[in-house]
Amino acid sequence: MAYNPSFIAVIGHGPDLERPDGAVAILRTLGAEVRSIDLWDDPADLFHDRDSEDVRVRVIVIEALDRPDLARAALRSVRRQAGFEGVSAIVGLTVGQVARMEPSSGFDDFTLMPYVPAELYARIRALEWRASEFSTEERVKIGEIVVDRSAREVVSRGRPVQLTAKEFALLAYLCERRGKALTRDQLLAKVWGARYEGGPRTVDIHVRRLRAKLGDELPLETLRGAGYKLRAPSESEPTEADLEEKRPRRRS
Repeated sequence: MAYNPSFIAVIGHGPDLERPDGAVAILRTLGAEVRSIDLWDDPADLFHDRDSEDVRVRVIVIEALDRPDLARAALRSVRRQAGFEGVSAIVGLTVGQVARMEPSSGFDDFTLMPYVPAELYARIRALEWRASEFSTEERVKIGEIVVDRSAREVVSRGRPVQLTAKEFALLAYLCERRGKALTRDQLLAKVWGARYEGGPRTVDIHVRRLRAKLGDELPLETLRGAGYKLRAPSESEPTEADLEEKRPRRRS
């Protein structure tokens, strides 16, 4: 049997993890590679000695039952571990605990226990789709933003976003040059054309409009004193220290 380089991580109360109606048993029955640990175990234990750098966690499932407080603590612990950055997480709750799960808990979705197998797997696949990214000649997906070049349409979180012609052209070019630092002059030349007589502030105005319409879903970084860059999938959100390093230094 071929070795599967990706797996679903299930975290819960040790004695309950292997029960027939639990996420581990259900997902394995559906053909998924699953690894599980107790709420109090080290998340690093989910990775084996034979694992290569290509092994990744598809989704984190935390079974809270009647203790959503433990689920939140477990998720915070997992997210601090290497290999779990940016991985979507779903929490399994009993009906009576749904109201206790705060939107700020950090989970991307929840599902009710006892599970409906088809629903559990559908929610996992939906989270994977939201986090996935791809690029073809006609379409680009960045997180939850889909840019359709041929139809000149943009969808974010499943809803259409109305962009002007220049806003769309700017977004499409940023996608085409994803991961590259682009100066305002480069953007002006490529999007507005060599004959455009406006200044670099035109780019800033259109960037602000894109951010207003697409929000945090758009991973667009401002390079102070330089221009803009649409972060590549492998690049994380810049920290304040990163931004400080990019700021021009005053000469003494």
